[in-house]
Amino acid sequence: MPDRSAGAEPGVPAPQRRTVLKAALAAAGVTVGAAAPAAASAQPAEPTGAAASAGASQEAAHEAAPSWQSYVQGPSGRTVRPTGIVRSSGDVTRADALLRPGGGTTVLKRPEPADPPRWPEGTTAAASSSHAPNNGNDGRPRTYDASNAIDGDTDTFWNDDTIAAYPDTLTITTAAPVTLPGITLLSNPDGFPTDFTVETWDGAAWSTAATVTGNDRVRRAVPFAAPVATTRVRITVTADQDTPKGDFTRVNEVYPGVLADDEIPRVVVDFGKVVVGYPHLRFASASDNSPGIRLAFSETLQFLTDRSDFTRSDQSGVPAQGTDQIAVPAGGADWKDVKGYQSGSQVYADGLHGFRYVQISLDALPADAPAAQPFGEVAVDSVWLEFTGYVGTPDTYRGWFLSSDDDLNRYWYGAAYTNELVTDTFRPDDIDPRGADSPTLDGRLVLHDGAKRDRDPYVGDLAVSARTLYLTHDDTAQAARNVLADLAEHQRADGWIPPASINNYTLPLFDYPLWWVTCSWDYVLYTGDRGYATRYYPQLVKVLDGWYPSVTDADGLLSKGLNNTGGYGDYAFLGRTGRVTYYNVLYVQALRDAAALAAFLGHADDAARWTTRAGTVADAVNAHLWDADAGAYLDSATGAVRHAQDGNSLAVVAGVAEAERAAAALAHLDATTVRPYGNAFMDNDTIFGGASQRVYAFTSYPELLARFEAGRADSALDQIRRTYGWMDRNDPGTTHWEGIGPDGSLYEGAYTSMAHGWSTGVLPALTNELLGVLPTAPGFASWSVRPHPGSIAWARGQVPTPHGPLTAHWQHPAAGVFTLAVRAPHGTRGEVAVPTDGRAVTVTVDGRRAWSGGRPAAYGATLQDGGGRILLNGLGPGAHTVTVRPEGR
Repeated sequence: MPDRSAGAEPGVPAPQRRTVLKAALAAAGVTVGAAAPAAASAQPAEPTGAAASAGASQEAAHEAAPSWQSYVQGPSGRTVRPTGIVRSSGDVTRADALLRPGGGTTVLKRPEPADPPRWPEGTTAAASSSHAPNNGNDGRPRTYDASNAIDGDTDTFWNDDTIAAYPDTLTITTAAPVTLPGITLLSNPDGFPTDFTVETWDGAAWSTAATVTGNDRVRRAVPFAAPVATTRVRITVTADQDTPKGDFTRVNEVYPGVLADDEIPRVVVDFGKVVVGYPHLRFASASDNSPGIRLAFSETLQFLTDRSDFTRSDQSGVPAQGTDQIAVPAGGADWKDVKGYQSGSQVYADGLHGFRYVQISLDALPADAPAAQPFGEVAVDSVWLEFTGYVGTPDTYRGWFLSSDDDLNRYWYGAAYTNELVTDTFRPDDIDPRGADSPTLDGRLVLHDGAKRDRDPYVGDLAVSARTLYLTHDDTAQAARNVLADLAEHQRADGWIPPASINNYTLPLFDYPLWWVTCSWDYVLYTGDRGYATRYYPQLVKVLDGWYPSVTDADGLLSKGLNNTGGYGDYAFLGRTGRVTYYNVLYVQALRDAAALAAFLGHADDAARWTTRAGTVADAVNAHLWDADAGAYLDSATGAVRHAQDGNSLAVVAGVAEAERAAAALAHLDATTVRPYGNAFMDNDTIFGGASQRVYAFTSYPELLARFEAGRADSALDQIRRTYGWMDRNDPGTTHWEGIGPDGSLYEGAYTSMAHGWSTGVLPALTNELLGVLPTAPGFASWSVRPHPGSIAWARGQVPTPHGPLTAHWQHPAAGVFTLAVRAPHGTRGEVAVPTDGRAVTVTVDGRRAWSGGRPAAYGATLQDGGGRILLNGLGPGAHTVTVRPEGR
């Protein structure tokens, strides 16, 4: 989903994208340049002689390598059990029994809590500020004034009316003097004071009774050095728990006394990595007073508190206070977490969750009495998850990857698992509730944005997650088609295509209709689905020839603000207007993708028109948005000077930037955006504070492609290791985050999705660029293998195609012979481009000389990339071995 706090990536990389477009246009009868050399002759299906020997020795060299299957992260089936106990507190016995179904029970006990002390009649409260009344999550009007802090109702609270502006003060006044040994503060988990002082009034002046710093408790007892007789108590807050919504003070109750720690029995269970689905608990027994169990879920330990890091009920008007509630019957129960109330309008659970950790507490909401009570005894036999994502096992992978670098292997399979979590059925009870339900999607397989949050498919995210799917589990390609088709069928009359079903298909984004075009081409390119292309071609024409011309200025550039689009957002809801490089280079990419699709369907006039327009826009970008002083493209021609990762990277990928500009733009990003946890998406903070410290794997993906395609493989690998290495090493591990903030933090705190499909670009980058396998015609009728080895010693992998698997395996020793083995399915033909490493080389294909003495000998061999590669055409189905030897060897 677009990031609300202020994400994007491309289609086929620039040289490869131009090859695809050129071939498609030529097939449609559109002339765009000299034709590629014809193959010298038909080639043998299987290698023989020297070629066979080379292939055999290549396989023998890697017999000791780990199997790719050992890196697979998914569960073996739908039932997923926890891997460990993080901690327990309070009266809990045998917490580890939760890990051994049938091996005993975990028992939680809690005595009935005593009633807390109350302020005497006539006590009043006042605050420095109070938030204005509004409707609470239950839909009823709520007030947030100071009196809520002394009313004895823990469901109400005082909320100040400032964000990160201190001090916040709360003053309590009694009608007559009271003697206090201290106070106890009960606060809200998403706004509890961390630094505060407590003062008492002696009749003439305030005296400090206690100072608290670094508080990490929602309920905090504050004893005084000695009892104090007073008529006034003042609490001054100078820091609060930081939340994605800002810093604010929320105090539910201030008690006139020091309450003993109420050790709520708790167990924190770890599932080992982020999982998604319906939690289950089996209760062996319980006391007969309907003791309550509350569950709090989190993807990270950092944000595991008394409430979940995210619950859909917080956005849907249900007063669940961030946890899922259970009232346990005396006879025990097998309980599945499904959305709804257990007892009338009491004891609510949210249903499906994405999480790594779950906290199980013997507790209940005051509002749930008597249906659930916060005391008693509960015996828990086991806890598990009913996994709802795609179950990816070694048997289900139709595409795989392995290399000499263990880190890259982990990142590839971490991306695959992240994507499996979001490959799920669209269900009304499990999606984000912000007007996202759609009868046309209900029950269909889709690619959601995230596991725990943004459970609604956005087309921009598909630009990454759909490629990840096509390269791993293409048997579920229908998930991408379902989303693309549904959005096309909700096209607006003026041609604009919605980004998602959210807000009943009305969320106004400026860039996402372009992603729909390029994602549609991706889908056709990988699957060959002509029926989809034909069915939704009219929508493609309407968006490119209808809506985008309505926001195009006199120089042919898209300009946000035209046609009443000033309020439109983008993947990050960035406040940029006018001529924005990112929008325009994405437009070039979409036009070229549309031209290729038009050529595939035989619409030569459309293909020619869009190709011409793409060239016009590219020329205008270079004329009006290139900053020669910085050697990079401006983020926008309007406002402060800055240079963005999205626009500069896509300019390279879409072929807008020629070699000199591409090198300069990437050098500028090197000089200004490199962070220990990836590359920032802006080079300064003029668009919002901290922008130059924020990393999106979404917008990093096109930069990785740009670096590979520009011949800078090692810089791409360095960026991968910093970005994905950071996510791999930090909690929750394995899965890929929606965004990274300053110092490597979760960029939106607890709200951040830690398993997000738009961040899985490392997988297509490694398969398409490092291994080098790409489709060049719909359905892999033709293909290309163009490795970018960098410093990697070897890589191998398989890509699924409609014709069967396509495999590649190359070795790149530091010095010596480069070898590439390819096995292509029947019904396909392809090309390979092998590196020369800047040397004079001899190239053979299946033992036949193809290049020698600086001249072609067969296979239409041509020198490319300034002598850095030799392109070979016309390889047919079957196995082929290509060797690249220094001249004279």
